[in-house]
Amino acid sequence: MPQRIQSDMTMTRVIIIRHGETEWNAINREQGQLDSPLTAKGIGQAERVARRLSSAGATALYTSDLGRAEYTARIIGAATGLTLRLDPRLRERHMGVFQGLTPTESDQRYPQERVAYRTDDTYVIPGGESGQQRADRAFACLEELAVRHPDETVIVVTHGGLLMGIVERTLGLPAGAARRFRKRNTAINVFSRDPSGWRLESWGDVAHLNETALSAYASQP
Repeated sequence: MPQRIQSDMTMTRVIIIRHGETEWNAINREQGQLDSPLTAKGIGQAERVARRLSSAGATALYTSDLGRAEYTARIIGAATGLTLRLDPRLRERHMGVFQGLTPTESDQRYPQERVAYRTDDTYVIPGGESGQQRADRAFACLEELAVRHPDETVIVVTHGGLLMGIVERTLGLPAGAARRFRKRNTAINVFSRDPSGWRLESWGDVAHLNETALSAYASQP
């Protein structure tokens, strides 16, 4: 069945959240599509962003099905009253042979693969996927959400690498450029989609972690 096309006047706002800090985040170990539990700090981050998002006027909540994102999203769902919907397209990039290793360990064991990983967005990590594949599936998901939720605000809980691919495509940046962007756990990143395309409205907002709860992202006409 053909997808319903947005009218000329519709706009969807998507609030994208990186999951709370995990044990492997804290020691800089690559997770990819493996998982590690949230730390006590990460749970606190999730609770704070959930309180803030409770006044965002969101109508839907989607999440990666990886444990760290789903746990974060369940905390948000409890605060917002939204039903959680899992989508595997929102998973982190499959990092193949790098998963479970620190960057130093990966550089030592797979030096040629690491060079290719850093310089070629089309490079498929052995046992994993490319940055381009990650961004393709993420944007396919976001486009569907924009069609499904016209004139609504949607919350998406995902991962730092996926956010990197999304912001690069939105801003037309070269692949890898967003590695210079800080992607803090539970930061609020707001994108919008209207008939002219995607826009970045705000990036890296962590006011809730500084005990300043603002309700700047309520749905607007």
